[in-house]
Amino acid sequence: MNIIIKKNHLLYKGYKLKCCFGKSGIKSLKKEGDFRTPKGIFYLGVLYYRKDRNKFLKTKIKKKIIKKNMGWCDDINSKKYNQEIKFPFKHRAENLYRIDKKYDILINIKYNHYPIVKGKGSGIFLHLTNKEYKPTRGCIAILKKDFLKILPLIDNKTKISIK
Repeated sequence: MNIIIKKNHLLYKGYKLKCCFGKSGIKSLKKEGDFRTPKGIFYLGVLYYRKDRNKFLKTKIKKKIIKKNMGWCDDINSKKYNQEIKFPFKHRAENLYRIDKKYDILINIKYNHYPIVKGKGSGIFLHLTNKEYKPTRGCIAILKKDFLKILPLIDNKTKISIK
């Protein structure tokens, strides 16, 4: 069963959860830095989490602890574009170890992965938001309590359908 993103809601296995997405809306055409959330159906990748802020996460998917030196490359001039990196790193990259708690739990959405096309967009995640539900730079974001409700239901066959 797919996770469905439609009209500010995440729908999955009986849950209807409020969510936010890219400041420029959901669009079929996406490029780096345009604040759009890509429209389509995508596989989910690795679950990343801050162990210091999440003691136990019940999940069926591969998980990885976020360390202080971890990031995600968004530099089109790098061979590591749209991939996890380690700092120090000579190209531009977003830090996954954040103070604001938005990346305390995140799942990589496999957008622009097979193959990676430079400039098509990078770092599209399902991550956390706060009660303000401010638009993202292209990701999908939900409250932590809601993420924890659906996380045990997600498996390696789960896809996300962004409409």
